[in-house]
Amino acid sequence: MKVPELWLCLSFGCAAALSPSCLSAQFRRPGDFVLGGLFPFGKDTVNLTARSEPTLLLCERLFMDGLIWALGMKFAIDQINNSSSLLPGITLGYDMYDTCFEALAALQPSLLFLTRKGTTGIGVLCNYTEYEPRVTAVIGPHKSDLCLVTAKLFSSFLIPQVSYGASSETLSNTELYPSFYRTVPSDKNLVEAVVLLLNQFGWNWIATVGSDDEYGRGAQALFLSMVGSDNICIAFEGLIPTDLAEPSAKRQLEDTVKLINSTKVNVIVLFAYSLPAQALLEHSIRMGLGKKVWIGTEAWMLSGITASIPNIQSIGTVLGFVMRTGTVPGFQEYVAELFGSVEQEEFCRESRELSRLMNTEVLDTHCQQCGRVTLGDVWPMLGVTTVQPVHVAVYSVAHALHRALGCTPKACPKTPIRSWQLLHFMNTLPFEVNGQSFRFDQSHSTNTGYKLIFWAWRNGTLTYLPVGDYDQSLYIRKSQIQFHTADQKEPTSECFRRCQPGQFRRIKGFNLCCYDCTDCPENTFWSSTDSTSCSPCPQHQWAPARSTRCLDRSERFLFWGEPLAVALVTAMALSAALSCGTALLFLKHLQSPVVRASGGGRSLFALLSLATLSLSCCLYVGRPSAGLCAAQQPSYALCLSGCFSALLPKALEIALLTEFRRRAPGLLRWVTRGRAWLLVAASLLAQGALCLCHLRLGPDFLVADYQALPGEVLLVCGTKSWAAFALLHGYNSCVAFACFLCTFMVQTPGRRYNVARGITFATLVCFVVWIFFLVIFATLRTVLRAVTQICTVLATALGILVSYFIPKCYIIVFRPDLNTGDYFQNPIEEEPEGDS
Repeated sequence: MKVPELWLCLSFGCAAALSPSCLSAQFRRPGDFVLGGLFPFGKDTVNLTARSEPTLLLCERLFMDGLIWALGMKFAIDQINNSSSLLPGITLGYDMYDTCFEALAALQPSLLFLTRKGTTGIGVLCNYTEYEPRVTAVIGPHKSDLCLVTAKLFSSFLIPQVSYGASSETLSNTELYPSFYRTVPSDKNLVEAVVLLLNQFGWNWIATVGSDDEYGRGAQALFLSMVGSDNICIAFEGLIPTDLAEPSAKRQLEDTVKLINSTKVNVIVLFAYSLPAQALLEHSIRMGLGKKVWIGTEAWMLSGITASIPNIQSIGTVLGFVMRTGTVPGFQEYVAELFGSVEQEEFCRESRELSRLMNTEVLDTHCQQCGRVTLGDVWPMLGVTTVQPVHVAVYSVAHALHRALGCTPKACPKTPIRSWQLLHFMNTLPFEVNGQSFRFDQSHSTNTGYKLIFWAWRNGTLTYLPVGDYDQSLYIRKSQIQFHTADQKEPTSECFRRCQPGQFRRIKGFNLCCYDCTDCPENTFWSSTDSTSCSPCPQHQWAPARSTRCLDRSERFLFWGEPLAVALVTAMALSAALSCGTALLFLKHLQSPVVRASGGGRSLFALLSLATLSLSCCLYVGRPSAGLCAAQQPSYALCLSGCFSALLPKALEIALLTEFRRRAPGLLRWVTRGRAWLLVAASLLAQGALCLCHLRLGPDFLVADYQALPGEVLLVCGTKSWAAFALLHGYNSCVAFACFLCTFMVQTPGRRYNVARGITFATLVCFVVWIFFLVIFATLRTVLRAVTQICTVLATALGILVSYFIPKCYIIVFRPDLNTGDYFQNPIEEEPEGDS
């Protein structure tokens, strides 16, 4: 009998009973080279209670996708056989089987394809170089799960297998699957596009759900590995069952919806095929999840199964990526002509009769019940189901055969070609299909890019509206997307707000993706958007709070022009002028009783030392240097030592006359008149030696302090050796203490001037000043350190002037009547009277 060109079996057993059934179809045609085809026409188990629509309609839609892909392969082979340039003189045959979406069903025809040509057995050989299987190459299957099973099988024999839908990144491993190819991009490209989409809209708090199969698990794992470096945080990740007939499937779906709702996310990324996606969306609607942004993939976005869910518009906004494919010219006309040439009334009878005539070498996949398939059933799906990947898959094998055979535009030699010989040409050379160039990359994939699709509802009708493109970079026409929000703008989905420049992320709670934005403190700066801390500035730079860069520090010291320095210099000038004025006054009245009682010429030396001490304050103003720092303490010590050395002979003289009257005549000559200057010189020489020791052991040095001030570097003189410091100033303390001991107990009759009291008060003032000075000087590390030293110098000089010299000036100027020998009688002259 005549074998019909189209042999289709459509079983509605899945709708008529609860028992498993298989939608099957078979195409067969002999040829010089036979291509095996694996297409999904049905599902062996369907849970009727899990469907919200008649299962008959569900089975028809599943069948239609597989049917159109099978017709696409048949169309491509017919085109090649009718071509006069690609494989002239060569006929391609085909042998197609149904995978039923199950690995076991896909293994049966796969084993048949591996059998030796003309037999039903697979030879066990040590060398398969000359082995010729039943088919030259295999087209399909569609799902990644099935390809992972069949690809290992065909790779063992190095038979080219070209899938038109398997996108799992695992299949990119060419070492495990050397003969596997695909005419669709890998999931890695898809995930990169999804991450770019999330970043463009600023969505960083999302949920991701995948179907519990190779496609869902693999795509979700890739997605999770990529989002970490893009500031995208996963609030929830979960898997939904693919076998909806399991008793726990419903509870698992409900738990998933509840957990998504608890995260308060507004964006959900869904990697799943149409049936698991349909189940999740149905439960989301039924449980009132609310409107969200659903980001999908071609696996479910273009499926009529999900689009036909009742009240599907209530889920919110649906965006997703579909592979950018072109049309296949002439395919719709081919399908129309094919169905027109087939007598549908005779279809089931002829197919059953053909089944009885089939040899046992062919798998028994005939239908238990056959229904009627018309062009009207297929036509609506032609605009949705993508045929180009199947078309390109067939042409990739044909072009490899063309090169392997060495065909010319007129003929192809009839030489035997083994399957493994095609791999080299498929790996290296590009091929052209309908004017478009294709090439398999290093992972044996083709990457034609993606289109961003928006589900647009117009008058209750779903339209797949292209709103963007992805090819290494993403371009979105945002104005064409109408979100479900009141203003139709994109909703926010953030666990945290975007940190502003100068702020870093401070993690809060238990979720590392939740954080507050905190200003960078002083002397730190913000370096990048994903920084969880601020970077410290280099030592020579600084930064204010919430800064994005560091600034150069300015130098800070006691400037000559600043008000505080001007005030101190003025006080210094007044102190020096007062000392010089007092010295001139003493010089004018050098022979007067008051000056002679104060020490005579030695008092002039003391006043000049105080003037020099006041002028030494200039060493503390202006930019310090190593030399200035080294000179500050010795100058202070020497000048002060000059003053105390001049007062020391007078203090000793008073002590000898009051406490050691009997020995005084023999010792007074060493502390009076000319010999007193020897004592002054010896004291100065001792202080000079100590100054040299100070310079040798540890002089003050210049310190650049970067910690004391926030935006400036403080230049101060630091103390290198506190032992040398104590040695230097300890001598003056000892001399002052000796003067104090010699004078503090001395009593003078009321009618006489008490010279000792002036020395006592002068030394007491110095002690008080030094106590405060040492406490402040040891702890202060700001510009006020120099101010403290100036104040100490001025306080010491003025204290001595006020307590010792100014009262005598008052007597000289205002009370000359007191400037007499009786009032200022020298104790030396008083002594004889006391003895008699």
